[in-house]
Amino acid sequence: MKKITILIMGILSISVSNAQSISDALRYSSGEITGTARFQSMSGAFGALGGDLSAISINPASSAVFTTSYASFTLGTENNSNSTNYFNGTDNSSNTSLNLNQGGGVFIFKNSNNDSPWKKFSLAMEYDITKNYDNDWRANGTGNTSIGQYFLANAQGLRLDEISAFPGESTSDAYAGIGSAYGYGNQQAFLGYDSYILEPNSFDDDNTQYTSNIEGNSFQQDYTYSATGYNGKISFNLGTQYGENTYFGLNLNSHFLNYERYTSFYETNNNTSSLVKEVLFDNTLSTNGSGFSFQLGGIFKLTNELRAGITYESPTWMTLEDETTQYVETLVADDTNGDFYQIVNPNIINIFESYRIQTPSKITGSLAYVFGTQGLISFDYSRKDYSKTKFKPTSDPSFSAQNALMENVLTAASTFKIGAEYKVKQFSFRGGYRIEESPYANGTTVGDLTGYSLGLGYNFGNTNLDLAFNQSRQDRDEQFFNTGLTNPVILDTKISNVTLTLGFRL
Repeated sequence: MKKITILIMGILSISVSNAQSISDALRYSSGEITGTARFQSMSGAFGALGGDLSAISINPASSAVFTTSYASFTLGTENNSNSTNYFNGTDNSSNTSLNLNQGGGVFIFKNSNNDSPWKKFSLAMEYDITKNYDNDWRANGTGNTSIGQYFLANAQGLRLDEISAFPGESTSDAYAGIGSAYGYGNQQAFLGYDSYILEPNSFDDDNTQYTSNIEGNSFQQDYTYSATGYNGKISFNLGTQYGENTYFGLNLNSHFLNYERYTSFYETNNNTSSLVKEVLFDNTLSTNGSGFSFQLGGIFKLTNELRAGITYESPTWMTLEDETTQYVETLVADDTNGDFYQIVNPNIINIFESYRIQTPSKITGSLAYVFGTQGLISFDYSRKDYSKTKFKPTSDPSFSAQNALMENVLTAASTFKIGAEYKVKQFSFRGGYRIEESPYANGTTVGDLTGYSLGLGYNFGNTNLDLAFNQSRQDRDEQFFNTGLTNPVILDTKISNVTLTLGFRL
C-alpha cells in the first residue's frame, strides 16, 4: 500500500478531551536519573549529602552545604534500546540523542556576624532535564483482534448522522464539523465509517449499531512508534545554614514539557469474508505544557560522620495543550469494479482546549555516612502515591472516568537508591544502584525499574571534571490503542547514559 504524506490544510479547535489515558499521566509524572555526572554515578543518592548542583533537585538544603560559590554544566548521550514481543513477532531497535542535561550555579553569602546562628545563605538556579522522550520502537506479529474493533468500540451507540458526512460535504469539513459538535470519539467513528471499516445495521440517521467489515481472527499487524521531546525544570533555590549542623532549603520549580509522537499502524488479512483487506492508520500527537511545584528540605549532621536528610516535594500542577492529526487508508475488495483504495485524509490539525494534570507529591528520607576525606556511602528512600494523579477539570466526564480508573489500578511506589564514593588523591571512584517499584498495583503492566551506575572524577583544584555511566532496565505491556484493539506488546527497554560534567568554583 502506498503511504500518503499528511498535508496540513486546516486547524480545528475541539473543546473535549483527547482520550487521555493512564499511560499519558505516568509519562508526565515520572522522571529519570539525570543531572551532573557525579550525581548520576551515585544513582542520585544525594538527599543527605548536598554539595552538588543536581542534589538540589532532591533536597533544596543541598545548596547551603557548599562552602564557596560554584557552577557546573553537563552534556550527556542517551541510548534507548527496545525489544518487543507481539504474538509470534519480535523486533529490536535503538536510538541515541545528545542533550545538555544540566546547568546551574550557586552563590554563597557568609554571615559576617559571628554571633548569629545563621552562618550563611545560598542562592541557586538549576536547570535539569528530568525526562528525555526521544524513543523509537517497532512491533509486528499475527494478532487475533483487528483494528476494526477500535473503530467499532468508538462507534457503538452513536447516531449515524453524528459520524457521517452530509451529502456533498468534503472529508475535511465533515471531520471538522463532527469534532466541533460531538468530539474526538465521534471523529474516530467517522474515520471508520468513511473508510468502509464500519457497516451500520441500517442507513437511517438514528441508527446506533454497527458491525465491522473486517472479519476473521488472524491479522498481520505492524506498528511503528517514534517520539521526541523532554520534560525539564528550572529550580530557583534559597538555602541557609543554621548553627554548625543544620541546613534548610526551598525550591520553587518551573516545569516545561514538549512531547511529540508519531505512530503508524498497518494491518493486512487474507480472510475471504472481509470486505476490507488492508488498513493504514497514522496518528500524530504534539503536547506542550508548563507547570509549577515546590520543595522543602533539611539536612542534619547527627555526628561528624553521620548525616540525615528529609524532603517534601509538592504535587506538580501542569497545564497541557494537545494537537493531533490523523490519516486512514484502506484496501476495499470489490468483485464488480475491482479492488480500490479508500483514503480518508482530513488534512486537519485538532487543537484541544488546555487541560491540567496534577502529579503526586513525594517524600524522601536520606542517610549518609562520610569517612572523613576518604569517601562516603549514601542511601535515599522515596515514596510516591501514583493513585493520586488527576486530570483536570474533573467535571469533564472523560477525565472523571480516568481519575477513577487511576485510583483503582495505580498504587504507592517506593524508590531505593544507594551510592558510594572513594577518593584517592585527586581521583574519585563512584558507583550506585537503584530500584523503582512499579506504579501499577498489579506490578506487571509496568514492571519494576532497576539500574546501576559507575563514575570517575578528577579534581584540578578550582575545577573538576566528572564522567559517569548509568543504565536502567524496565519491562512493560504497551497497547496500540486504548479501546477495541488492546492486545499488549511486551516491551523491554534499556536506557544507557554517558555523561560529562565540568564544574568550577566562582
